[in-house]
Order: sequence, then C-alpha cells, then structure tokens
Amino acid sequence: MCGITGIYSFTEKATAFKSKLEKSVEKLALRGPDGSGTYLDNYVALGHTRLAVIDTSDAGSQPFTDETGRYTIVFNGEFYNYRETRKELESKGHNFRSQCDTEVLLKLYIEVGEKCLDVINGCFSFAIYDKNENSLFLARDRFGINPLLYFHGKEFFAFSSEMKGLMELGIPKEIDTDALLVYFQFNYIPPPKTIFKNVFKISPGHSITIKNGQVTCKQYYRPQYSKGNYIDKSITEIQEMLVSELDKAVQRRLVADVPIGAFLSGGIDSSVIVALASRHTKNLNTFSIGFKDEPFFDETRYANLIAEKYKTNHSVFSLSNDDLYKELFNVLDYTDEPFADSSALAVYILSKHTRKKATVALSGDGADEVFAGYYKHHAHLMASKDSFINYLIRFSSPFLSLLPESRNSNLLNKFRQIKRYKEGLVLDEKERYWLWCSLMNEKNAMRLLSINLSDEYKVQKQELLSDISGKNDFNDILFSDVKMVLPGDMLTKTDLMSMGNSLEVRTPFLDHNVVNLAFSLHSSLKIDSGQKKKILQNSFRSMLPEELYNRPKQGFEVPLLKWMRNELKPLIENDLLKNDFIRAQNIFNPEIIEKYKKKLYSGNPGDVHANIWALIVFQYWWKKNMG
Repeated sequence: MCGITGIYSFTEKATAFKSKLEKSVEKLALRGPDGSGTYLDNYVALGHTRLAVIDTSDAGSQPFTDETGRYTIVFNGEFYNYRETRKELESKGHNFRSQCDTEVLLKLYIEVGEKCLDVINGCFSFAIYDKNENSLFLARDRFGINPLLYFHGKEFFAFSSEMKGLMELGIPKEIDTDALLVYFQFNYIPPPKTIFKNVFKISPGHSITIKNGQVTCKQYYRPQYSKGNYIDKSITEIQEMLVSELDKAVQRRLVADVPIGAFLSGGIDSSVIVALASRHTKNLNTFSIGFKDEPFFDETRYANLIAEKYKTNHSVFSLSNDDLYKELFNVLDYTDEPFADSSALAVYILSKHTRKKATVALSGDGADEVFAGYYKHHAHLMASKDSFINYLIRFSSPFLSLLPESRNSNLLNKFRQIKRYKEGLVLDEKERYWLWCSLMNEKNAMRLLSINLSDEYKVQKQELLSDISGKNDFNDILFSDVKMVLPGDMLTKTDLMSMGNSLEVRTPFLDHNVVNLAFSLHSSLKIDSGQKKKILQNSFRSMLPEELYNRPKQGFEVPLLKWMRNELKPLIENDLLKNDFIRAQNIFNPEIIEKYKKKLYSGNPGDVHANIWALIVFQYWWKKNMG
C-alpha cells in the first residue's frame, strides 16, 4: 500500500497549494516509507508516499507520468493481474519503462478510460490527471479495502488516503452531528460519511470524475447478487468451484518483490488462506499473537497445528495485558477519525511484529461477512423462525430486566446476550439489523448527544438498509454487511493499523470473483441453525486439522473494563470525561456521562465500558484535532 493526496483547484493555480501538499505528504509517511513525491500542473497538485512492493527500483516512483507528459497517476494498492494486462497492452503497441503495476494501470486507463475498473483485480485507490482535458479521475476498489476520502468545496476539491492528510490541505473542520450519532451507535462511521461535514469517503465500487468544474460520481461495481436466482449445482461441484476460485485469489496475492507472509489466528479463515498459500510458497512466513493474561482468547494452539501441518516459518508473539496497554496510545495517536473498535489494538500489535519479518501479509478478512460467520448472523437466522423459544423470549421482559449482565462472567454474559436478542426480536428486519450492528442503541445515542433525528440522518440510514428486503433472504443481511460493516469497520481497522506500521495486508476472500460466487449461492449453503460458514468450512475440511472444527468462535476482547477501573481511571475522571470539560465542550449530555461512569464502577457494568471507550476515543481525537 501507499499514500495518495491531492487538490483540484477551481480558482487558484496549483502552486498556491505546494506547501500544504508537502505537509499532507509528510502526514502519510508511514503509509509509504520508501519514498515520496509531488506533481503540480495548472490547477492540479498530486502527492504520493511509496511502500515499494512491486518493482522496488526508482522506475516505479510516483507521481508517475507517461512518456507523452499528458497523463499522471498516483496509485495506492495492488493490481494483481497486471502482468496479463501488460502483455495485452504490449500487443496493442504500448511500451513500458518499468516493471511496476502502476505503469500498467496508467496505460490501461489511456487505452480504455474508466472501463479500466472492470479489468483490474486488486485493491486500490488512485487518481489520474489528464493534462489535455484538465480532468481528474479518482476510483476506489470494489469493497473499500483501500481508503479514499475527499472534500468538495466551492474553491477546491481535495482527496487523501487518510483524514490526517486531508486536514493538511485546508479543509473546514465542522463536526457532522449525524455522523457522530452513527459513530456512538456503531463505534465507527460507515461510508460515505465522515466525522466532518462536506468530507466523504468514496464508497466502495465508485469513481469520481472532475472536469470543467463539474464533479460526477458513478458506481461501477456491485456484487453479482440476484435475489432468488442462485446456482443450481451439486454441493460437490460448488465446493470445487469455491476451492478453485479462492486458490486463484491467493495465488494472485503472492506476487511481490519483498518478503511476504500471512496472519494465522488459528481460526478457519486464516487457516484456509495459509493452507492454500502453502501450495504455492514453501516455508511461508506465518504470524500470530497469544495472550498470556487472557487464556480464554488465546488461540495459538490452533495456529500451531496449521503451522506444523503446512511446515510454515511460524512466529508467535505472546503478549501480556501490559504489552497491550503500552501500545494503546500509539493506536489512539494514529487514528485520525473517531474509530472505537477496540480489537484494532491487537491488529496494530500483530502488524508491528509482522513488519519486522515481512512487508506484505495475507489475511482472512471478509470471510465472516461474505459467508456468514458471526454470532449476530446466527441470531438473525433464529429470529426469522416462528419458534416457541422466540415466543417465550418475547414475553419475558419483566423477568429479563431483573437479570444482571456483564462480559466478565460466562453466565452474566449469557444474560446480556439474551436481553440483546430480545430487544432485536421485537423489531422488523431492518431495525433489527441496525440494532445488532450497534453497541449503543439509537435512543441512547440521541440522549447522549441531546439531539433529535434529522431528515439527513434518516435518509442515510435508509440507504444503508436499502438492500434488506424484509423477505427473509439471508443474503440481504450479508450483502448489507459487505456494504456497511466491512468498509466501515473491518477494512478500516486493518488498513489503519497495518499502515501505521508500514505493512501491506492482502485479502483473498475479497477477490471479486470469490465474492460474486458467494452471492450466487443460496444462504442455506452458508448458514443453518447448527453451523455458520457451512460451505467454507466443509469445502476445506480435508485440508484442515479436525481440532479447528466444532469449537466456538472466540474472537478477542481488549481488557477495557479492567483498564478503565485502574490505569485509565485518571484519564476518565480528571481529563477526557471530566465534568467541567464535558460541559465546556457542549457536545454531550453531562448527566448521561455521569451515569455511565457510575455504572462502570458498579457490580453490573453490562456493556457500558464499550460506550465509554467510544467516548474516550472521540475525546482524545477531539483534543488533538479540534481543541
């Protein structure tokens, strides 16, 4: 991966932005520690920081201009099928002066224009300037693996890979309260919104063209999802198709001129990727982390089974809670938009250790969203059934309200889950999905911010929920996850935490051929009352140790509650959530925050530490960027 940034001015020459552009490039240094460059012409300024992965010579440096001087590109990402595309372009008379995929992408654009997006298999965000047309073309990959943010104002259009780069370009910083309302529900802000008004994320599978002062946005990709029109083949044939497509996806992502490895958690997803990668790479480098103080979450035993089976060069980083806490503020410092998925801490540390031995790592990201791997997916399935258990839970409110809840006890956590299930069970399918994506419900978020729902908020919410038909087609749920949760949470987390350590992460499960295949399958092949990710698990059963099956999905939880009651308590009480500071900000309802703090130190904290963590993240960000 790399970092890109730039401005298209509607009023001033590009030279007026030279200093700001250079500062923006500096902010993206960790995304590209191997070099940087700028390009200014007429009303356009482009910047780039490089993480050299393919053709590490200076011939691949960016911004990259073609031999005619007409076209210039800044590119963040990987074009996995660039070699085949290069041969086709050479047959049409194109010449190349480098071995990098950047030049192939530029020549492909010169040849076919925006239709280049249909050809690329990869993860990317890029901008191409056409000097003759005085136009700028920007695009983001199909699933939002690589970030791309922009500001569209009266005087200029600005873009960057990260908010920290965009802020250096002089964008106005006005908090979007609708986005803030969503943030406190989800702990992240799904595209296209950001924390600032008039600043947006280019949605996955979209492009933007700027020409003659006009800014046009188009959707060029949507997963091949035709409700009710599913593949009619035998289970064996489908399994063979899935193994074949995923194997090709992994093989494409092994192309690199630098050391490459794979994350190995011990779960099914990363184990499948390692099993396939080992077909094509001997002594594959694999990496996992263990948790000394949290044995329930330590899955290194399962990771070791895969490493032994496939003879990988395996590294285990065993961490204590103190090791985690030491990196906490590094994560907060690199996070340039409020983002409170606490598991980002583990990804940051894994990336930091992995970067010592590899520049590129494969991951299993995307499998849960595409193939139905979450507990919430099982809950959605069960909620759609007309069962006696559902009937019983619906009418158990008086009893359930008396039960204590906490994540720190298996029994109390079960009570918490049942209460949450009941809360969603009485809602329609769209509102249930929204609730079960949330850590704080909508009403509580409104109380925290002392606001009502705006028309703009309602429109955005309905757009995010628009693919849920209410006809109990479970693929609607997965499709919505791919549109909202995947780019908003999972891929943002991986990109930020890996790029904070100058590590590139590649995601074979998000090869569009694999995703298109997944959405051509009836949901009953993916999930039933007894098994999640059915087709995925069963397709690779012969390749994986039996111990990986029939065990609960453990995940990982940062010990936030412990820290908030100990190490983080002074930060909460005397700084970020201090009553005087909260009142001076005039953003939150101080009484609600006081209630949260009181509950935090009680014997029945429930999920309040997740809500307080979202507040800490926002407050830390606010003091750094707005205070």
